[in-house]
Amino acid sequence: MTGPTPPTEPAQQQTAPATTPGQPPAQTARASTSPPAQPAPASTSLSPTPRRIWTRSRGIVLALVVLLAAAVAVAAVRSDGRHGRLDPRSTDTHGSRALAQLLADRGVSTRVVTSTAEAGAAAGPDTTLLVTDPDLLTGRQRSGLHAATEDSGGRTVLVTPGKPSLKDLAPGVTADPTTSAESTLSPRCSLPAARRAGDADMGGIRYDTLAPDAEACYLSDGLPSLLQLPAPHGKGDTVVLGAPDILFNDRLDEQGNASLALQLLGSRPHVVWYLPSLSDDQAATDAERRGFFDLIPSGWRWGTLQLAIAAVLAALWRARRLGPLVAERLPVAIRASEAVEGRARLYRKVNARDRAAAALRTASRTRLAPLVGVSPTRAHTPETLIPALTARLRTSGQDLHPLLFGPPPGNDAALVALADQLDALEREVRHS
Repeated sequence: MTGPTPPTEPAQQQTAPATTPGQPPAQTARASTSPPAQPAPASTSLSPTPRRIWTRSRGIVLALVVLLAAAVAVAAVRSDGRHGRLDPRSTDTHGSRALAQLLADRGVSTRVVTSTAEAGAAAGPDTTLLVTDPDLLTGRQRSGLHAATEDSGGRTVLVTPGKPSLKDLAPGVTADPTTSAESTLSPRCSLPAARRAGDADMGGIRYDTLAPDAEACYLSDGLPSLLQLPAPHGKGDTVVLGAPDILFNDRLDEQGNASLALQLLGSRPHVVWYLPSLSDDQAATDAERRGFFDLIPSGWRWGTLQLAIAAVLAALWRARRLGPLVAERLPVAIRASEAVEGRARLYRKVNARDRAAAALRTASRTRLAPLVGVSPTRAHTPETLIPALTARLRTSGQDLHPLLFGPPPGNDAALVALADQLDALEREVRHS
């Protein structure tokens, strides 16, 4: 004999969800049985976001900022009392401010000029004309400068002249293609300035001359790096220096550099320091007269021709042979959303709203035809598809021809509206 069954109401009360004040029980039950919220689907858009753009370009931006800061720092440092190589106003290691100061202490004035006209006008019997880089001068400049200094009776000092400038400024002197292997050389000549200076840093370009009255000093392998050439009429002379080291600020206190430089430049009361410049009017005129191909060295022309021939041969070697088309499988699988978005971007880039609208309408007609019993071959015929759709729709009197076979939209907003209307039409047909 069993006892009475215990009541089940307390158990039901324990499992029943608690209700909040003011909420009906039905709503509470629905809230407790509703499925949990699903996470939002991940975006498949490939459009670059500002965060992606910054992540990709921050390295380049940082490099540009560093380069800009370095350029500003270098410009600020160089602008502090520095003018350039062999400049008597420059305090840089390769400047000549120290030599100009020593000359001033001995009563020799130094004047800086940057044009051939100024240098030729300043030449005279009491002037030493120093040309820092004769090879920068054009042929007309060298000829004019030589004509102005030949009969002046002064001294002309040429620093490391090469083959182009020696022909005009120091006729009869040739430059050896090999430089001296030693930097410090002994005079080994009878020139008083060189004998008093002794050893000096004259290792550089070596020269050769057939002039019998030339003084050749600081020889290396039988060829000198300093030549003193008297003028033909016996007034004035030309000094050719194969190395600029004796003029530099950081080398002036070594060996006999200071003594040699002071004697070569301080033999007359005035020094005209000629710094050839591209801003010279005569140089600009000569450059304008020459054509583009005249400014290109001959070696570059032959090199360009050889590169062109090599490029043609490489093109013939690697050219594709004509043959039948071969179908190849794609190396990777592309998601449909990416393909759709890529094509949409192409349409938008060229404003091809007509092609986009035609693609949307064609796809809609292809999906709607089986739903209303129209064969796929007749899906794109208005006389067959539109009556079948009108019979299926609940709302009568709707003209579907402009929607499915109408003209292309005039702007992007109309294209978006067309896509929405096509979607709405498909949903209505499916539900009907």
